[in-house]
Amino acid sequence: MNSKRLIYVAGPTASGKTSLAIKLAKHFKTEIISCDSRQFYKEMAIGTAVPSSQELADVKHHFIQQKSIQNPYSVGDYQKEALDLLKNLFQTKDKVVLVGGSGLYADALIDGLDHFPKVNSSLRKELQKQFEVGGITALQKLLKKHDSNHYKKIDLENPRRLIRALEISLSSGKPYSSFLGNKKAPNFFTTQKLVIQWERATLYERINLRVDKMIAQGMEQEAKKLYPFKEINALQTVGYKEWFNFFDGTIAHEKVADEIKKNTRRYAKRQTTWFRKYTNAINIRGGSPAKNTIMKL
Repeated sequence: MNSKRLIYVAGPTASGKTSLAIKLAKHFKTEIISCDSRQFYKEMAIGTAVPSSQELADVKHHFIQQKSIQNPYSVGDYQKEALDLLKNLFQTKDKVVLVGGSGLYADALIDGLDHFPKVNSSLRKELQKQFEVGGITALQKLLKKHDSNHYKKIDLENPRRLIRALEISLSSGKPYSSFLGNKKAPNFFTTQKLVIQWERATLYERINLRVDKMIAQGMEQEAKKLYPFKEINALQTVGYKEWFNFFDGTIAHEKVADEIKKNTRRYAKRQTTWFRKYTNAINIRGGSPAKNTIMKL
C-alpha cells in the first residue's frame, strides 16, 4: 500500500477549514495545498477570505494568490501544477494537507480529469450572450435539448457549468455526458477526506459574521477596484457580483450585505450537497478539537 497520503479538509464556506488544515499541517510537519479556486488570484483577498499573514507564516501554503485574474487558469492547469507539486513534496513528506471548498478542483487532483475536446472561444462568447439576453432559463432549455442526461445531474443554477456543458456538446456534436467517465486517478498517493459539518443554523450564523467582517475589512473598496474587470470569469463570484450590481445601480447599498449573505448560504448548501457524495470521508463535527481529528488519522 502506498505510504504517501493526501489529507483533504473539505466543508462548506465558513466551516473552519483553514484553521483545521493548519493544525493538521503543524502536527504532521508538512505543507498545505489550497484548492480554493478563488484564492488563487492576488487581486481577490478580502472577498475570498484568504488565510491571514500570520496563518501563511505558520505553515507554508501553495496556490494562494499566485495568479492574476487577467490570466486564465483552468481546472486542468491546476491539476497539472498541483500534481507536479505533490510529487515534489512527497519526496520528503509522508503527508500533505489539501484544503478548500472547490470540490471540482479537489476531485480533479484526487480522481483525475475527464478529457474534453477543445472549444472555439467564439462559441463560448455566443453562449455568454445568450445567457445575458435570455437568462439562465435559456441555457437550461438548450442543455435539456442537447444533453438531457447531464441536464438531470448538473447544478441548473450555475451558469458557468451550463455554458461549459453546452460548449462541449455544441462544438463536438456529442452530448457533454458522453465524455465523462474516462478519467484516471493518480497512483502515487492515497487520500483521506475529512468533511467538516455544522448544524445549518450555526453555519449560517458563521457565514453572516464572516460577511460582516469582510465588509468591515474593506470588501466594497476591493470590489470597486475590480469593477472594470467584472466580466472576467474569476469575478463571477458571490461577494463580488453583489457589489458590482450596486455599482451598476441595480441594488441599493443597504441591501448588498444581505444579498451576499443569502447567496453565500445558497453556495454553502451546494457545497454540502457536493461533499455528501464522499462516502469514504471522515465526518468532523464543526468546532471539535483538532486532536480528535488527528487521532482518526
